[in-house]
Amino acid sequence: MYPSRRVNDSVHWFMGQLTSRVVAESGTPTDIHHFGKILLQSLKDDPDFVLQIDGATGASETSGSVLERTVRCAIALKNLGLRRGDVITLMAPNHIDLAIPFYAALYLGVIVSPIDMTLGVNELQSNFEVSRPKVVFCQSDRAQYVQQALKKIELDAFIVTFDKGGSCSFIKLLEKYGGQSSVEEFKPTDFDPEDTIAILIATSGTTGLPKSAAATHKNLAVTGPYLWTRYTKFPTPTKMALIASPLQWLTAQVMILMSPVLRFTRLQSSQSLTQRHTYDLINTYKPTYALFSPMVMTTLLTPEGAEQCDFSCIETIMMGGAKVSAELVGEVKFQKVTPKTEVLIGYGISEITTIVFVDDATTDRNPTLGTVGKPMGCWQYRLIDVQTQEDISEAYKNGELWLKGPGIVKGYYKNAEATAEAFTKDGWFKTGDLVYRDENYNFFYVERIKMLLKYMNHQISPLELEATIRQHPGVLHVAVTGIPDKRGDLPVACVVRRPGHDVSAEEIKQLVKEKLSDSKQLRGGVLFLDAIPQTATAKIHRRKLKEIALKMIADREITNHSLSH
Repeated sequence: MYPSRRVNDSVHWFMGQLTSRVVAESGTPTDIHHFGKILLQSLKDDPDFVLQIDGATGASETSGSVLERTVRCAIALKNLGLRRGDVITLMAPNHIDLAIPFYAALYLGVIVSPIDMTLGVNELQSNFEVSRPKVVFCQSDRAQYVQQALKKIELDAFIVTFDKGGSCSFIKLLEKYGGQSSVEEFKPTDFDPEDTIAILIATSGTTGLPKSAAATHKNLAVTGPYLWTRYTKFPTPTKMALIASPLQWLTAQVMILMSPVLRFTRLQSSQSLTQRHTYDLINTYKPTYALFSPMVMTTLLTPEGAEQCDFSCIETIMMGGAKVSAELVGEVKFQKVTPKTEVLIGYGISEITTIVFVDDATTDRNPTLGTVGKPMGCWQYRLIDVQTQEDISEAYKNGELWLKGPGIVKGYYKNAEATAEAFTKDGWFKTGDLVYRDENYNFFYVERIKMLLKYMNHQISPLELEATIRQHPGVLHVAVTGIPDKRGDLPVACVVRRPGHDVSAEEIKQLVKEKLSDSKQLRGGVLFLDAIPQTATAKIHRRKLKEIALKMIADREITNHSLSH
């Protein structure tokens, strides 16, 4: 096993040296947070470095090529009339072209809105009504849906297709509008990084209506390095990072932004990351860093699959995006699936543009502690009693986590009501997450407040039920939701069986009965699914899960009623 890394300031020293060169050239002190200028300088520093690889096609691209194409794309956007504060939408798989308009927009102060490329017309319409994009980048097979959505709101946006279909392909955009200016002649737009929005980060949507967190250039420049505070070698703290999430997920955005800055190769794929394809990417390209959701990690470690993949190349695996069970940590570390790998558990949310806590799960202490770690250095934090709204000072008492710091977004884009609900007047962000700490200031994630089920006078945590049910050897995935009843919410367990096991509903109920109190029993029943519905960010889609459960239960009741008659 590699020596466990500890948090240090090496990445900040590196960033200080880089941004001082940016400021020296521009003469503008605030450019230390201008992410477009930081990117431009980073791409110039090592033009021969292989920056990105599409594992589906084998295509790769150097920083020099990315630099030339991003400059041409920025000129094209300017020639189309885009200016600081305008919006472009990106909705495509992780192919070689995807980062080009992303970087180009940041040069100009144009806002990037990455969204799920599978959205339908009505969902696109809802998104476009708020973001009002001037240009939409997509694949040709989605262009008709984009056109229909734009027509419904009478918005005249320019559509660019990454592949050859459509009226204007990405290649044609660069050829027709990209101009002839050289990289040396190109000048990024000057603006205040603290007030200029860089990205609209899609958030919510699992339990409520989607909205977009408006992250500024300063937010990203300050917090982007914090994911790398455990490393000491810069540039290139890790050789190659596997991007396992789509662009609308914050982790993909951070990796795309930081890979040229810290100079590590980004391994991505224009194909869907199925279990088989992920194995092929790891076996072929030997990435040294990967970030997976717990659900994806569980799937990769199925006994019939894990033996097909050599995980030993990965020096660091970070898991986040949902609660990580102690059992999963044990499976990764203690069953020696990845004996040389450092396993980290991170807690982060879109509104703070990076991680809040990080825990080293590779230490020798008992992994069942389940901590998400200690606070990162860029945050002030409070735990607030949900009932009294007073600060909690003692250990082991649940409270809502409040945060303040330079990485927190200014609010939700064009949504004053949601912003007022989430932020206090003096700038504290209310995360909506229940958390507690121990006497050593290790923090523990409990539950999303809105996810708690209420039965009679009791509060029930779906995560607690899921952790209990996951102990059954026949359970691969599980998600718990509630169905309405006059007594409150009746918990329903939605289970995906592990291949080769035939676990019954009665076995699941009996396990819960043995482990948990009467108020937490599965009064709504047990349902068996082929797959747990997920959001585009690989989290459990709680809203869709509830819809599926209600329909299955209603269909079952209709069938039983018909049989009885």
